[in-house]
Amino acid sequence: MPEGIIVKALSGYYYVMPLLENGVPSVEGSAVQCRARGIFKKRGVSPLVGDRVSYMLTENGEGTVDEIRERETELIRPPVANVSLAVLLFSVKEPDMNLNLLDKFLVHIEQAGLDALIVLTKQDLVDPEKDTRDTVAEVKALYEQIGYEVISTSSRTGEGNELLKERLAGKISVFSGQSGVGKSSMLNALMPGLTLETSEISMRLGRGRHTTRHVELIPLDNGGFVADTPGFSQLDFLEIGVEELSTCFREFAQYADQCKFRGCTHTHEPQCRVLAAKEEGLISDSRYKHYEQFLTEMKDKKRRY
Repeated sequence: MPEGIIVKALSGYYYVMPLLENGVPSVEGSAVQCRARGIFKKRGVSPLVGDRVSYMLTENGEGTVDEIRERETELIRPPVANVSLAVLLFSVKEPDMNLNLLDKFLVHIEQAGLDALIVLTKQDLVDPEKDTRDTVAEVKALYEQIGYEVISTSSRTGEGNELLKERLAGKISVFSGQSGVGKSSMLNALMPGLTLETSEISMRLGRGRHTTRHVELIPLDNGGFVADTPGFSQLDFLEIGVEELSTCFREFAQYADQCKFRGCTHTHEPQCRVLAAKEEGLISDSRYKHYEQFLTEMKDKKRRY
């Protein structure tokens, strides 16, 4: 029975990209339009984009999804299976870099157990005569010190594109970030001929219009897939417990075990090693400020629900 990866789900159909014998996607052929067997509905299981499946071809050239392989990861929003890397695109200008949103993404990624790659786009807009370049360097240094990889790119000049593509090889990756940072332009640069819809920045709002409407895996020529997804920006902390939040800030980990009180929230408790580390400059003020903001937001939501 042939195997493949579901690359798109639309109107009850699942589009399966066949896998070669070595497990590499066959990007040259077209995806097979399939229906899911009724047994999945009885089991309360729905196939997801990203699932590795076994399928059977039918006489009319379509197919049926017969078996779903065990999932390594499963995202709720967007509903994608087997993602291992989250690529977060944030522009250095137009729109300006939003570190609060970046940290919010990182919290959700840590909670989901994914690796994160931070990509700073639109490097061609950096003005060496102004302070933009210094700001970018500071942001890059901050997140690299925490343990995240940061790549600077430009879809116009091609800077960083090959390195980014190398990081995507053989993985299913989620592309996301603030609106208007050039996600579709970046994907078009990585895969010439893709021609994803792009949108111009609204000068009045300083934001881009969303151009992605459904989850779809885009095959790369190196065995990787990229999901340019709607909905991954809907970050509301509903799936994360208040007590989990501090564990989603990587730099807290080496200090949290040294706090005097178990269950320390790292906000007001005496002999809190995380607070001490912040005062000593070992934890950045911006990251700690965002931790406090997220904690307050989560507590407010739990009161409402």
